[in-house]
Amino acid sequence: SGIHRNIPQVSKVKSVRLDDWDDAQVEFMASNGNNVAKAKYESKMPPFYYKPTFLDCQLLREQWIRAKYERKEFIHSEKQEPYSAGYREGFLWKRGRDNGQFLSRKFVLSEREGALKYFNKNDAKEPKAIMKIEHLNATFQPAKIGNPHGLQITYLKDNSTRNIFVYHEDGKEIVDWFNAIRAARFHYLQVAFPGASDVDLVPKLSRNYLKEGYMEKTGPKQTEGFKKRWFTMDDRRLMYFKDPLDAFARGEVFIGSKENSYKVLEGLPPSTQGNHWQHGITIVTPDRKFLFACETEDDQLEWITTFQKVISRPMLPQEYAGVFSHKAWRTNSSHLFPVREQDEQEGGSGVEQLLLLP
Repeated sequence: SGIHRNIPQVSKVKSVRLDDWDDAQVEFMASNGNNVAKAKYESKMPPFYYKPTFLDCQLLREQWIRAKYERKEFIHSEKQEPYSAGYREGFLWKRGRDNGQFLSRKFVLSEREGALKYFNKNDAKEPKAIMKIEHLNATFQPAKIGNPHGLQITYLKDNSTRNIFVYHEDGKEIVDWFNAIRAARFHYLQVAFPGASDVDLVPKLSRNYLKEGYMEKTGPKQTEGFKKRWFTMDDRRLMYFKDPLDAFARGEVFIGSKENSYKVLEGLPPSTQGNHWQHGITIVTPDRKFLFACETEDDQLEWITTFQKVISRPMLPQEYAGVFSHKAWRTNSSHLFPVREQDEQEGGSGVEQLLLLP
C-alpha cells in the first residue's frame, strides 16, 4: 500500500476497517475485484517476467506495480521491448574485483550470441568478460551490495563460479536488465528443452539463494582451527567466501540427498577444538564430515532447516550425472574436471569434496 500511495495518479488506497466506503466504491470493488483486474492488467504478461512476492526487495515490488498499473506494460506488449527484444545494451555501475570501487561499464546482452558481455572501455573492441546465458544467474542483493538497486550476476569462468555486482541509478533500468536476462534464458531453455512447458522452464530462469550468512569452518583434517567465512547456499552448492563481495568462492561443497547418505546434525564432535562460536553444525557426506559453527542459536536453527530441506529433496538425474565415485569433481556440460580447493593454510594444499552443477 505504501508503494501505491506514491502513485496517486493511478492508485487510491483505502482501509477496509478505518475508512468510510460509499455505495459506489463498494460496487466498484465488487465488479472490479482481483480476478477481473488481473485478467485486464496481466493479459499480455510474458511468462519470463518476474512476478515478485512479499518476500522480495522493495525495488522489485515497486517496479512490478508501476509496470502493471502505471505503465500498463502487460496490456500493451510493445512496451515490453526493453526486456523482450532479445538484445539490450547500456551502462551499469560495476564493482571492481580488486579495488571494490563501482565504475561505469558497458554491458551487451545478445540472445543471438547466447551471451552477456561487458567492456572495460567504451571503445573497446574485445569484451572483458563473456558470460554464457546457459550458466547465467541474476538475483537482487540490495543489503549485501549496499545499494537498493544492487544486482548480483553469477556465471562460470574457468569452471568456477564468478560473481559480479552491479547497479543502476534508475530502478526501472536495472529491473529491465534483470528481466532481459530471464527472457534470454527462457528462450535458450525453450530451444534446449523443446518438449518442456513454460511451467517447467520458468523456475529455472533465475534463482534466489536459499540462505546466506556468516559461519565458522574448519578444514578437512579438522585440526586447522575455525575461520569466519561468508556462506551462500545456492541450490545444492554451499559456497564460502572470505568476504560477501568476493568475485570467487574459496570452496564449494555439494549437498546431496539423504538417499545418498547425506545428513545434517546439530552440534560438533566432542573432540572438536578451535571454534569461537558455540552453536555447531555437522554435515555428513559419503566421504567426510564438514564442521561449521554459528554465532547464535537462531542462526544455527535457520542453517539446519535450510540444509534439511536440501537433503530431503531427491536428487535430479542431471545432479547424479555430476557425481563420479564420490570423488572431488567439478562438472561443466559433458566434461569432468578434478578440482583442488584453495587451502586457507599457508603453504598447504587441501582437497575438498567439490561439485559445481550446470
